[in-house]
Amino acid sequence: MAIVFPSVWVTEFDVTSHALRNKNNLSVHFLLEIPMQLKLKLTVVAAIAAVAGMASAQEQVVKIGHVAPVSGAQAHYGKDNENGARMAIEVLNAEGVTIGGKKIKFELQAEDDAADPKQGTAAAQKLCDSKVAGVVGHLNSGTTIPASKVYNDCGIPMITGAATNPNLTKPGYKTTFRIIANDNALGAGLAAYAADTLKLKTVAVVDDRTAYGQGVADVFKKIALSKGMKVVDEQFTTDKATDFMAILTAIKSKNPDAIFFGGMDPQAGPMLRQMEQLGMANVKYFGGDGVCTSEIAKLAAGAKTLANVVCAEGGASLAKMPGGTAWKAKYDAKYPNQFQVYSPYTYDATMLIVDAMKRANSVDPKVYTAEILKSNFKGVTANIAFEPNGEMKNPAITLYVYKDGKKTPLN
Repeated sequence: MAIVFPSVWVTEFDVTSHALRNKNNLSVHFLLEIPMQLKLKLTVVAAIAAVAGMASAQEQVVKIGHVAPVSGAQAHYGKDNENGARMAIEVLNAEGVTIGGKKIKFELQAEDDAADPKQGTAAAQKLCDSKVAGVVGHLNSGTTIPASKVYNDCGIPMITGAATNPNLTKPGYKTTFRIIANDNALGAGLAAYAADTLKLKTVAVVDDRTAYGQGVADVFKKIALSKGMKVVDEQFTTDKATDFMAILTAIKSKNPDAIFFGGMDPQAGPMLRQMEQLGMANVKYFGGDGVCTSEIAKLAAGAKTLANVVCAEGGASLAKMPGGTAWKAKYDAKYPNQFQVYSPYTYDATMLIVDAMKRANSVDPKVYTAEILKSNFKGVTANIAFEPNGEMKNPAITLYVYKDGKKTPLN
Protein backbone atom coordinates (compact mmCIF):
# COMPACT_ATOMS: atom_id res chain seq x y z
CA MET A 1 0.00 0.00 0.00
CA ALA A 2 1.35 3.44 -0.93
CA ILE A 3 1.57 6.12 1.72
CA VAL A 4 1.22 9.69 0.44
CA PHE A 5 2.60 12.61 2.43
CA PRO A 6 1.48 16.20 1.79
CA SER A 7 4.11 18.17 -0.13
CA VAL A 8 4.08 20.91 2.51
CA TRP A 9 5.16 18.34 5.09
CA VAL A 10 7.93 16.66 3.13
CA THR A 11 11.00 18.76 2.43
CA GLU A 12 13.72 16.14 2.04
CA PHE A 13 14.22 12.49 1.21
CA ASP A 14 17.38 11.03 2.70
CA VAL A 15 18.64 8.37 0.28
CA THR A 16 21.12 6.93 2.79
CA SER A 17 18.71 6.50 5.72
CA HIS A 18 15.62 5.93 3.58
CA ALA A 19 13.69 8.63 5.47
CA LEU A 20 11.31 11.42 4.64
CA ARG A 21 12.29 14.51 6.59
CA ASN A 22 10.31 17.70 7.22
CA LYS A 23 11.42 21.22 8.16
CA ASN A 24 11.31 20.36 11.87
CA ASN A 25 13.75 17.53 11.21
CA LEU A 26 11.13 14.92 12.13
CA SER A 27 11.58 11.81 10.02
CA VAL A 28 9.75 8.66 9.10
CA HIS A 29 12.01 5.71 8.31
CA PHE A 30 11.19 2.91 5.93
CA LEU A 31 12.56 -0.55 5.51
CA LEU A 32 13.33 0.18 1.89
CA GLU A 33 16.09 -1.03 -0.35
CA ILE A 34 17.05 1.29 -3.22
CA PRO A 35 18.60 -0.59 -6.12
CA MET A 36 22.19 0.32 -6.97
CA GLN A 37 21.12 1.34 -10.49
CA LEU A 38 18.74 3.96 -9.07
CA LYS A 39 21.45 5.24 -6.74
CA LEU A 40 23.76 5.62 -9.72
CA LYS A 41 21.07 7.43 -11.73
CA LEU A 42 20.44 9.81 -8.85
CA THR A 43 24.17 10.49 -8.60
CA VAL A 44 24.47 11.16 -12.36
CA VAL A 45 21.45 13.51 -12.33
CA ALA A 46 22.89 15.41 -9.40
CA ALA A 47 26.26 15.73 -11.17
CA ILE A 48 24.68 16.99 -14.39
CA ALA A 49 22.66 19.55 -12.44
CA ALA A 50 25.80 20.75 -10.68
CA VAL A 51 27.74 21.11 -13.97
CA ALA A 52 24.82 22.92 -15.61
CA GLY A 53 24.66 25.27 -12.67
CA MET A 54 28.37 26.01 -12.92
CA ALA A 55 28.14 26.58 -16.71
CA SER A 56 25.18 28.89 -16.26
CA ALA A 57 27.03 30.84 -13.61
CA GLN A 58 30.05 31.27 -15.91
CA GLU A 59 28.05 32.32 -19.00
CA GLN A 60 27.46 36.04 -19.51
CA VAL A 61 24.77 37.55 -21.73
CA VAL A 62 25.96 40.58 -23.70
CA LYS A 63 23.48 42.66 -25.68
CA ILE A 64 24.34 44.45 -28.91
CA GLY A 65 21.83 46.98 -30.19
CA HIS A 66 20.69 47.49 -33.77
CA VAL A 67 18.56 50.36 -35.08
CA ALA A 68 17.05 50.86 -38.54
CA PRO A 69 13.64 51.56 -40.09
CA VAL A 70 11.75 48.25 -40.06
CA SER A 71 8.42 50.00 -40.58
CA GLY A 72 7.35 52.50 -43.21
CA ALA A 73 8.52 53.03 -46.79
CA GLN A 74 12.16 52.19 -46.02
CA ALA A 75 11.48 48.97 -44.12
CA HIS A 76 13.13 46.84 -46.83
CA TYR A 77 16.45 48.58 -46.11
CA GLY A 78 16.02 48.26 -42.36
CA LYS A 79 15.14 44.57 -42.40
CA ASP A 80 18.15 43.84 -44.61
CA ASN A 81 20.39 45.68 -42.15
CA GLU A 82 18.93 43.81 -39.20
CA ASN A 83 19.40 40.49 -41.00
CA GLY A 84 23.12 41.20 -41.36
CA ALA A 85 23.53 41.89 -37.65
CA ARG A 86 21.51 38.79 -36.71
CA MET A 87 23.68 36.60 -38.95
CA ALA A 88 26.78 37.85 -37.15
CA ILE A 89 25.27 37.18 -33.72
CA GLU A 90 24.35 33.63 -34.73
CA VAL A 91 27.85 32.96 -36.11
CA LEU A 92 29.49 34.31 -32.95
CA ASN A 93 27.31 32.20 -30.66
CA ALA A 94 27.88 29.09 -32.78
CA GLU A 95 31.65 29.59 -32.72
CA GLY A 96 31.72 30.30 -28.99
CA VAL A 97 33.39 33.42 -27.63
CA THR A 98 35.17 33.66 -24.28
CA ILE A 99 36.09 37.10 -22.92
CA GLY A 100 37.48 37.82 -19.47
CA GLY A 101 37.32 34.14 -18.57
CA LYS A 102 33.58 33.91 -19.25
CA LYS A 103 31.70 32.31 -22.10
CA ILE A 104 29.69 35.04 -23.79
CA LYS A 105 26.21 34.63 -25.21
CA PHE A 106 25.41 37.53 -27.52
CA GLU A 107 21.87 38.81 -27.98
CA LEU A 108 20.63 41.37 -30.51
CA GLN A 109 18.30 44.07 -29.23
CA ALA A 110 16.71 45.38 -32.41
CA GLU A 111 14.83 48.70 -32.45
CA ASP A 112 12.79 50.47 -35.14
CA ASP A 113 13.43 54.16 -35.82
CA ALA A 114 11.07 54.36 -38.85
CA ALA A 115 13.66 56.70 -40.48
CA ASP A 116 12.41 59.42 -38.12
CA PRO A 117 14.99 61.48 -36.15
CA LYS A 118 12.81 61.75 -33.02
CA GLN A 119 12.09 58.05 -33.00
CA GLY A 120 15.77 57.43 -33.65
CA THR A 121 16.91 59.34 -30.56
CA ALA A 122 14.23 57.59 -28.50
CA ALA A 123 15.51 54.21 -29.72
CA ALA A 124 19.07 55.27 -28.87
CA GLN A 125 18.07 56.23 -25.34
CA LYS A 126 16.23 52.92 -24.94
CA LEU A 127 19.41 51.04 -25.88
CA CYS A 128 21.40 53.12 -23.41
CA ASP A 129 18.88 52.34 -20.67
CA SER A 130 19.07 48.64 -21.58
CA LYS A 131 22.85 48.73 -21.04
CA VAL A 132 23.73 47.32 -24.45
CA ALA A 133 27.46 46.93 -24.94
CA GLY A 134 27.54 48.48 -28.42
CA VAL A 135 25.28 49.58 -31.27
CA VAL A 136 25.14 48.78 -34.98
CA GLY A 137 23.28 51.49 -36.92
CA HIS A 138 21.52 53.61 -37.77
CA LEU A 139 20.62 53.49 -41.49
CA ASN A 140 19.72 57.12 -42.27
CA SER A 141 22.00 60.09 -41.67
CA GLY A 142 19.02 62.04 -40.32
CA THR A 143 18.55 59.52 -37.50
CA THR A 144 22.21 58.61 -37.01
CA ILE A 145 23.55 62.12 -36.43
CA PRO A 146 21.30 63.01 -33.44
CA ALA A 147 21.51 59.44 -32.08
CA SER A 148 25.32 59.60 -32.09
CA LYS A 149 25.19 62.27 -29.36
CA VAL A 150 22.95 60.05 -27.21
CA TYR A 151 25.39 57.15 -27.51
CA ASN A 152 28.34 59.41 -26.78
CA ASP A 153 26.65 60.77 -23.67
CA CYS A 154 26.05 57.28 -22.30
CA GLY A 155 29.45 55.96 -23.39
CA ILE A 156 28.39 53.32 -25.91
CA PRO A 157 30.18 52.88 -29.26
CA MET A 158 28.13 53.07 -32.44
CA ILE A 159 29.23 51.74 -35.84
CA THR A 160 27.23 52.59 -38.96
CA GLY A 161 27.67 50.93 -42.31
CA ALA A 162 24.96 52.95 -44.02
CA ALA A 163 24.72 56.61 -42.89
CA THR A 164 26.91 58.66 -45.21
CA ASN A 165 26.55 62.36 -44.32
CA PRO A 166 30.04 63.73 -43.53
CA ASN A 167 28.63 65.73 -40.59
CA LEU A 168 28.31 62.51 -38.58
CA THR A 169 31.97 62.50 -37.55
CA LYS A 170 32.46 66.28 -37.29
CA PRO A 171 31.65 66.51 -33.53
CA GLY A 172 34.64 64.25 -32.86
CA TYR A 173 32.85 61.76 -30.60
CA LYS A 174 35.15 58.91 -29.57
CA THR A 175 32.17 56.55 -29.79
CA THR A 176 31.22 57.16 -33.45
CA PHE A 177 32.55 55.03 -36.31
CA ARG A 178 31.67 54.59 -39.99
CA ILE A 179 32.74 51.63 -42.17
CA ILE A 180 31.52 52.93 -45.54
CA ALA A 181 32.45 55.84 -47.80
CA ASN A 182 30.73 59.12 -46.95
CA ASP A 183 28.88 61.48 -49.28
CA ASN A 184 32.03 63.41 -50.14
CA ALA A 185 33.25 60.30 -51.95
CA LEU A 186 29.87 59.27 -53.39
CA GLY A 187 28.86 62.70 -54.68
CA ALA A 188 32.30 63.41 -56.08
CA GLY A 189 32.48 60.04 -57.85
CA LEU A 190 29.12 60.55 -59.52
CA ALA A 191 29.90 64.12 -60.59
CA ALA A 192 33.24 63.06 -62.03
CA TYR A 193 31.58 60.28 -64.04
CA ALA A 194 28.88 62.65 -65.34
CA ALA A 195 31.34 65.35 -66.41
CA ASP A 196 34.48 63.42 -67.36
CA THR A 197 33.13 60.15 -68.75
CA LEU A 198 29.66 60.96 -70.08
CA LYS A 199 30.63 64.55 -71.00
CA LEU A 200 27.29 65.91 -69.75
CA LYS A 201 26.92 69.70 -69.71
CA THR A 202 23.75 70.46 -67.74
CA VAL A 203 22.02 68.97 -64.71
CA ALA A 204 18.98 69.62 -62.51
CA VAL A 205 19.36 68.81 -58.81
CA VAL A 206 16.54 67.51 -56.59
CA ASP A 207 16.80 66.55 -52.93
CA ASP A 208 14.40 65.33 -50.25
CA ARG A 209 15.60 67.83 -47.59
CA THR A 210 16.84 65.07 -45.29
CA ALA A 211 20.37 65.16 -43.88
CA TYR A 212 21.33 62.41 -46.30
CA GLY A 213 19.58 63.70 -49.42
CA GLN A 214 20.64 67.30 -49.02
CA GLY A 215 24.20 66.32 -48.11
CA VAL A 216 24.88 64.09 -51.11
CA ALA A 217 23.17 66.56 -53.48
CA ASP A 218 25.30 69.45 -52.20
CA VAL A 219 28.51 67.49 -52.79
CA PHE A 220 27.44 66.45 -56.30
CA LYS A 221 26.50 70.03 -57.19
CA LYS A 222 29.78 71.44 -55.88
CA ILE A 223 31.95 68.97 -57.82
CA ALA A 224 29.81 69.20 -60.98
CA LEU A 225 30.17 73.00 -61.00
CA SER A 226 33.92 72.72 -60.44
CA LYS A 227 34.11 70.49 -63.54
CA GLY A 228 32.27 72.98 -65.72
CA MET A 229 28.76 71.54 -65.60
CA LYS A 230 25.84 73.96 -65.32
CA VAL A 231 23.09 73.45 -62.73
CA VAL A 232 20.00 74.60 -64.63
CA ASP A 233 17.41 73.97 -61.90
CA GLU A 234 17.10 73.02 -58.23
CA GLN A 235 13.96 71.48 -56.78
CA PHE A 236 13.01 70.08 -53.37
CA THR A 237 10.68 67.34 -52.18
CA THR A 238 10.27 65.19 -49.05
CA ASP A 239 11.06 61.63 -48.06
CA LYS A 240 7.31 60.89 -47.96
CA ALA A 241 6.33 62.25 -51.40
CA THR A 242 5.23 60.09 -54.34
CA ASP A 243 3.94 62.72 -56.81
CA PHE A 244 6.71 64.57 -58.65
CA MET A 245 4.86 65.71 -61.76
CA ALA A 246 5.04 69.41 -60.87
CA ILE A 247 8.78 69.53 -60.20
CA LEU A 248 9.57 67.27 -63.16
CA THR A 249 7.51 69.49 -65.47
CA ALA A 250 9.49 72.50 -64.26
CA ILE A 251 12.76 70.64 -64.82
CA LYS A 252 11.72 69.44 -68.29
CA SER A 253 11.32 73.05 -69.42
CA LYS A 254 15.05 73.59 -68.70
CA ASN A 255 16.01 70.61 -70.90
CA PRO A 256 18.86 69.21 -68.73
CA ASP A 257 21.14 66.36 -69.77
CA ALA A 258 20.66 64.76 -66.35
CA ILE A 259 18.84 64.87 -63.03
CA PHE A 260 20.63 64.24 -59.76
CA PHE A 261 18.34 63.04 -56.96
CA GLY A 262 19.44 63.15 -53.33
CA GLY A 263 17.08 60.75 -51.61
CA MET A 264 15.94 57.14 -51.30
CA ASP A 265 14.36 54.57 -53.60
CA PRO A 266 10.71 54.94 -52.38
CA GLN A 267 10.83 58.35 -54.10
CA ALA A 268 13.24 57.52 -56.93
CA GLY A 269 11.08 54.67 -58.27
CA PRO A 270 7.90 56.75 -58.76
CA MET A 271 10.02 59.65 -60.07
CA LEU A 272 11.43 57.42 -62.82
CA ARG A 273 7.91 56.30 -63.79
CA GLN A 274 6.73 59.90 -63.97
CA MET A 275 9.78 60.95 -66.03
CA GLU A 276 8.77 58.35 -68.60
CA GLN A 277 5.21 59.66 -68.60
CA LEU A 278 6.52 63.16 -69.31
CA GLY A 279 8.68 62.01 -72.22
CA MET A 280 12.01 62.43 -70.39
CA ALA A 281 13.34 59.08 -71.59
CA ASN A 282 16.73 60.45 -72.64
CA VAL A 283 17.58 62.23 -69.36
CA LYS A 284 20.27 60.54 -67.28
CA TYR A 285 19.37 59.96 -63.62
CA PHE A 286 22.05 60.06 -60.91
CA GLY A 287 21.74 59.15 -57.24
CA GLY A 288 23.71 58.01 -54.21
CA ASP A 289 23.46 54.75 -52.31
CA GLY A 290 19.88 55.51 -51.26
CA VAL A 291 18.84 54.96 -54.86
CA CYS A 292 21.23 52.07 -55.50
CA THR A 293 19.04 49.13 -54.51
CA SER A 294 17.45 46.04 -56.03
CA GLU A 295 14.09 47.36 -54.87
CA ILE A 296 14.19 50.37 -57.20
CA ALA A 297 13.58 48.10 -60.19
CA LYS A 298 10.27 47.01 -58.61
CA LEU A 299 9.38 50.57 -57.60
CA ALA A 300 10.05 51.85 -61.12
CA ALA A 301 7.49 49.26 -62.29
CA GLY A 302 9.00 48.60 -65.70
CA ALA A 303 9.80 52.21 -66.59
CA LYS A 304 12.39 52.36 -69.37
CA THR A 305 14.04 55.29 -67.58
CA LEU A 306 15.54 52.76 -65.13
CA ALA A 307 18.16 52.12 -67.81
CA ASN A 308 19.29 55.78 -67.42
CA VAL A 309 20.15 55.39 -63.71
CA VAL A 310 23.75 55.75 -62.55
CA CYS A 311 24.17 55.35 -58.79
CA ALA A 312 27.00 55.00 -56.31
CA GLU A 313 27.61 52.89 -53.21
CA GLY A 314 30.36 53.02 -50.67
CA GLY A 315 32.51 49.90 -50.77
CA ALA A 316 33.31 47.38 -53.45
CA SER A 317 30.72 45.38 -55.34
CA LEU A 318 29.84 42.05 -53.72
CA ALA A 319 31.95 40.17 -56.25
CA LYS A 320 35.00 42.27 -55.35
CA MET A 321 34.52 42.22 -51.57
CA PRO A 322 37.04 39.92 -49.81
CA GLY A 323 34.30 37.58 -48.63
CA GLY A 324 31.31 38.94 -50.53
CA THR A 325 30.31 36.05 -52.80
CA ALA A 326 30.45 33.32 -50.14
CA TRP A 327 28.73 35.54 -47.58
CA LYS A 328 25.93 36.47 -50.00
CA ALA A 329 25.21 32.78 -50.68
CA LYS A 330 24.76 32.18 -46.94
CA TYR A 331 22.61 35.30 -46.62
CA ASP A 332 20.33 34.28 -49.49
CA ALA A 333 19.91 30.79 -48.04
CA LYS A 334 18.83 32.27 -44.72
CA TYR A 335 16.93 35.34 -45.97
CA PRO A 336 15.75 34.67 -49.54
CA ASN A 337 14.93 37.74 -51.67
CA GLN A 338 15.64 40.19 -48.83
CA PHE A 339 19.08 41.50 -49.78
CA GLN A 340 19.29 45.23 -50.50
CA VAL A 341 22.58 47.05 -49.86
CA TYR A 342 23.96 47.33 -46.37
CA SER A 343 23.63 43.93 -44.65
CA PRO A 344 27.28 42.96 -45.30
CA TYR A 345 28.27 46.16 -43.50
CA THR A 346 26.04 45.55 -40.47
CA TYR A 347 27.48 42.02 -40.34
CA ASP A 348 31.00 43.43 -40.32
CA ALA A 349 30.08 46.16 -37.80
CA THR A 350 28.80 43.51 -35.36
CA MET A 351 31.92 41.40 -35.82
CA LEU A 352 34.10 44.49 -35.43
CA ILE A 353 32.57 45.30 -32.04
CA VAL A 354 33.25 41.78 -30.79
CA ASP A 355 36.77 41.79 -32.23
CA ALA A 356 37.52 44.91 -30.16
CA MET A 357 36.05 43.22 -27.06
CA LYS A 358 38.34 40.23 -27.59
CA ARG A 359 41.43 42.41 -27.95
CA ALA A 360 40.49 44.39 -24.82
CA ASN A 361 39.49 41.18 -23.00
CA SER A 362 36.42 43.04 -21.80
CA VAL A 363 32.80 43.61 -22.82
CA ASP A 364 32.71 46.90 -20.92
CA PRO A 365 32.32 49.80 -23.42
CA LYS A 366 34.51 51.97 -21.20
CA VAL A 367 37.33 49.46 -21.69
CA TYR A 368 36.98 48.17 -25.24
CA THR A 369 35.78 51.25 -27.23
CA ALA A 370 39.33 52.55 -27.63
CA GLU A 371 40.25 49.24 -29.30
CA ILE A 372 37.77 49.89 -32.13
CA LEU A 373 39.85 52.85 -33.29
CA LYS A 374 42.93 50.58 -33.39
CA SER A 375 41.18 47.98 -35.54
CA ASN A 376 42.80 46.27 -38.48
CA PHE A 377 39.92 43.93 -39.17
CA LYS A 378 39.58 41.63 -42.16
CA GLY A 379 35.86 41.77 -42.82
CA VAL A 380 33.50 40.50 -45.47
CA THR A 381 33.32 43.98 -47.04
CA ALA A 382 36.94 45.15 -46.71
CA ASN A 383 39.96 45.35 -44.48
CA ILE A 384 38.71 47.89 -41.95
CA ALA A 385 40.86 50.48 -40.19
CA PHE A 386 39.97 53.96 -38.95
CA GLU A 387 41.13 57.54 -39.16
CA PRO A 388 41.37 59.36 -35.80
CA ASN A 389 37.87 60.84 -36.33
CA GLY A 390 36.21 57.42 -36.76
CA GLU A 391 35.98 57.54 -40.57
CA MET A 392 37.16 54.45 -42.42
CA LYS A 393 40.59 54.61 -44.02
CA ASN A 394 40.68 54.41 -47.83
CA PRO A 395 37.00 53.61 -48.44
CA ALA A 396 36.12 52.40 -51.92
CA ILE A 397 33.11 53.42 -53.96
CA THR A 398 31.39 51.55 -56.79
CA LEU A 399 29.21 52.98 -59.56
CA TYR A 400 26.25 50.95 -60.80
CA VAL A 401 23.81 50.96 -63.70
CA TYR A 402 20.71 48.85 -64.36
CA LYS A 403 20.85 46.41 -67.25
CA ASP A 404 17.66 44.48 -68.01
CA GLY A 405 16.38 45.62 -64.62
CA LYS A 406 19.38 44.21 -62.73
CA LYS A 407 21.86 46.28 -60.78
CA THR A 408 25.26 45.93 -62.45
CA PRO A 409 28.61 47.39 -61.33
CA LEU A 410 30.44 49.71 -63.71
CA ASN A 411 33.83 49.42 -62.01
